[in-house]
Order: sequence, then C-alpha cells, then structure tokens
Amino acid sequence: MSFPPGQTPDVQPSRLTETFDFTQLSPPADAVDMLLLDTAAAWWEQGHPREGVLILDDRSGALTLPVLDALISEAGKPGAACAAVEDAVSAVHVVQDELGAELGLQRNARRYELPAPVPAELPSLTEVHPEAFTGVHTVLMHLPRSLETLADWAWLIREHAAADVVVLAGGRDKHMNHSMNQVLEKNFTDVSAGRGRSKSRILTARSPRSDVPAAEPRTQAHQIGIPGAAPTDLTLCSMGATYGGTKLDPGTRLLLQTAEAQAEFPGAEEAVDFGSGNGTVSAFLTLRHPELHVIATDHSASAVQSTRLTAAANGVADQIEAMRDDALSTLPDSSAELILLNPPFHQGNAVDPAAANRLIRAAARVLAPGGRLYCVYNSHLKHRSVLTREIGPTQQLARDARFTVTVSTAS
Repeated sequence: MSFPPGQTPDVQPSRLTETFDFTQLSPPADAVDMLLLDTAAAWWEQGHPREGVLILDDRSGALTLPVLDALISEAGKPGAACAAVEDAVSAVHVVQDELGAELGLQRNARRYELPAPVPAELPSLTEVHPEAFTGVHTVLMHLPRSLETLADWAWLIREHAAADVVVLAGGRDKHMNHSMNQVLEKNFTDVSAGRGRSKSRILTARSPRSDVPAAEPRTQAHQIGIPGAAPTDLTLCSMGATYGGTKLDPGTRLLLQTAEAQAEFPGAEEAVDFGSGNGTVSAFLTLRHPELHVIATDHSASAVQSTRLTAAANGVADQIEAMRDDALSTLPDSSAELILLNPPFHQGNAVDPAAANRLIRAAARVLAPGGRLYCVYNSHLKHRSVLTREIGPTQQLARDARFTVTVSTAS
C-alpha cells in the first residue's frame, strides 16, 4: 500500500514489542525504541519491503535485536534452509558512531543467542557506494542532538538508499525542535511528525530529493599563538558527530600553549593524542615537531574520520595514525612516553567525573615509567588528586578561571 504525502500508517503495539523480552537488555530499551519498532512494523504490515533495514546508533541493540529475532523466526520456520537465516541477518545493517555502543550490542546479542550483524564502518561523505546505506528501504534511528550529525545521516541516506526509503527518526518530545524537520526537508520532499506516545514522537521522511548539492566535511581555519614563536596556522575538519565540530576548544588551546612552553616538551619520538576529536592536538604537534609520530585514538568513528581529514588538510597525514579505540585498549602496558588528554567532564547532560577517572586510569596503565601525561580539565573539578594517585607526582602548569593544565609523571 502506498501512502499519500504527509500520511503514515496507524501505529499500534506490534509483535516486535509484544513478543521480544526486553528485560535482558543493558542499557534498557526506552519509549523511543518501542515507538520506532511499532512504527516500522506498521509500515511492513502495509507492504513496505522488510529487507534492507538500516539501524543507526542503536545504543544497546534495543532496535536491532527485536528486528533480527522476528526476521530469523520467520526465516527459520520448519523446512527453511540455513541460508534463509543468513539472509535474514544480512538484511539488517547497523552503523554506530561510538565503539561502546557497538560492543554493547554485541554483548546483548550473545545474551539473546542472536547473531549480531557485522558492524558496518561509518562511511565518508565522499564514499561512492557505502554498503550499509546502498539500496536500503527502511531506516531506524534516534534523532541525534547534533543537527550536523542529522544532516550527515540524512544526506547519506538520500544519496544512497532506495527511492522508496522510509526514514523513521524518533525522539523525546522535550528534545525535539523544528530545526530537525528542516534538516530532513533539505534531503526529502515528504517529512511529517507522527502522533506522540509516552512523550515520544517519530519524524517520517520519504521521497529523496534529486537536487541536493554534494555534501562536504566542515572546515574552519584557526591560529594558535606560542610565546616567543611564530603562531601556528591550523585547519580543523569535522564530520557531524564529532564533539565540538570544527571549533578550537579553549581548554585544548591552553593545554598546547602550556605544553609547548615546557623546556622538556615533547621529549619523545611518539605521542598519544588520547580522545583526538577533530584532530587539533595531533595536527598541532606534528606541525610543530615534524619528527614526531602521533597515535590518535577516539571511541567515535566520526572523530577518527575528522582526525584523518584534519591531518590531511594540514599536510601531516604521514605522521598521524588515527584509530578507533576504547580507553587505549589496543595499546600495550607501559608503552607510551607522552600522552595528552582533555577528558570529558560530563555524561549526557550531567557533570560526572567517572568518565575522566576511567581515562586517567587507562593512561596510567599505558604510560611507561617516567612517562608524562599532560592533562587539561575544568578548574572546579578535583582531578589532581586522581592524577597523583593513579599516575604519580602531578604539577600544575597553568590555571585560569575555566581550565587547569597539569603534567603527571608515571612512577
């Protein structure tokens, strides 16, 4: 059945939400997950193709696993070949920006004894035929808070999905705004808001536009001044989900200016840019020190792409090795002489030192004896005691109204 523009199927509780046991999921499913699943089921019951499902940034598997379970149950009826089950799994594509979400989905899949889809890499905006996006008929996703992220997702879908694609983007009413509709409307001619349920709502986008200009990574030029030296020109690049976009973070600026003023800096042939974001630290260090090799790590696939783009834009790609990693998990113990870190100070909207403490402990494991961690953090936070306890003697190098810069030496 084809629905006229602006109309969508009636949404009721479906098999996807009524027969799947959500109690084992960690983190648990929320109202947006349930409404997205029921909305997808409503489209499929009206004849929209079930194959070619793309799920974006599923934080726990709450969207992916019920869809997989239903497809496998249908494919695995008595007399069905194993190939039919494999086809059901291959019909679902999953792309996640954060490595933690990707690992969480895999853990939950094991709990349910379901074969999780092989995670697809986040495609670049210039990739010709990204496998996860090409030819998909249904897209399920939580609305990201960043409009830049939504713009990148929408363009990739518009550019590569099937002509009949139905994009279902869900969010909590309090987090939704009309700008989200406007971003979708730049890529689709038919964007409509569904009926609310449990303080949640779905935006449905259909009919990809044919007159949308090619998307490009965002770029911005900056300059970092160093006392007694010529300023360093820096071009920062960003994909949508990268924290801070193309901005030069003021704490990172202070960290770099302070570190460069130290007589012993860098004092190593290799440095680790821990949480590389848009690649500010990596590009600046390699521009200032052409002999330096930098390992740039971030848990965000978007940030890794942004770091690589920034490295290329500044002509230092050969000196920077960017990798997606969770808390330096791929680096050996006692292997680094120099690490630079600007840790997060919040989880979601709440100030929470737990994330920073976890990264400091990771740095302590990776630092070689005598290795140094240069760290910048919000001055009101009490990280110095944690740095001293986990790493070793910690010296304050700079402090202003907002930020503190320290150097810790591994014992």
